[in-house]
Amino acid sequence: MVNETYTGSVSPGGDPDVRTLGCLTLTKVAVDEQMSNNCYLLHCSETDEVVLVDAAAEPSRLLEIIGDRSLTSIVTTHQHWDHHRALAAVKAAHPGATVVAGIPDADAIEEQTGVPVERRVGEGDKVAVGTCDLIVIPVAGHTPGSICLLLDDAEVAPTPHLFTGDCLFPGGVGATFGDAEAFTQLIGDVETRIFDRLPDETWFYPGHGDDGVLGDQRPHLAEWRERGW
Repeated sequence: MVNETYTGSVSPGGDPDVRTLGCLTLTKVAVDEQMSNNCYLLHCSETDEVVLVDAAAEPSRLLEIIGDRSLTSIVTTHQHWDHHRALAAVKAAHPGATVVAGIPDADAIEEQTGVPVERRVGEGDKVAVGTCDLIVIPVAGHTPGSICLLLDDAEVAPTPHLFTGDCLFPGGVGATFGDAEAFTQLIGDVETRIFDRLPDETWFYPGHGDDGVLGDQRPHLAEWRERGW
């Protein structure tokens, strides 16, 4: 069962948006007026366990949303500084939470935050959210170790849900800063590992801005490839 009041439109300083996906509750909150990063909290009602995707900024706000529930994992989708500024504070408040990141980005995240990455993940690895799993999909190009997280469990939600970090947004893939080789890698991975794998009904949650649906974006893949970034 998926509730229909969720829009996914949030802004820094504003209220979070909350969505029910079966036994999971998804809370989306935007932080930092300048960067407007999205942070996602997934809570399993069966175990009262929580996973945080991108401790981007404003740790006090994130800790308030987590509350006294058991934070089991903090996943950082990629190494860019704006996605992990609250990592140290959230980890300090929840020392039992496992810090998770993609293998190629893990060293940079450790260097930038001073927080050890305790679990380095790659293709097909799973991050448990209580009784459910998020499946790791590496998508290189925006950074070498960017990861997406896939919730694909018909008992939780009838369609897949995908957390894309800065790899995919409504309107295009993430920036590769003029690096043609990185762009080719990114658009190729997005096509083969996301669009070729998942149905049009897949809802995706990016690292900034509003959410999207794969079917709305699929017709534009050739346009994105020609445009570059």
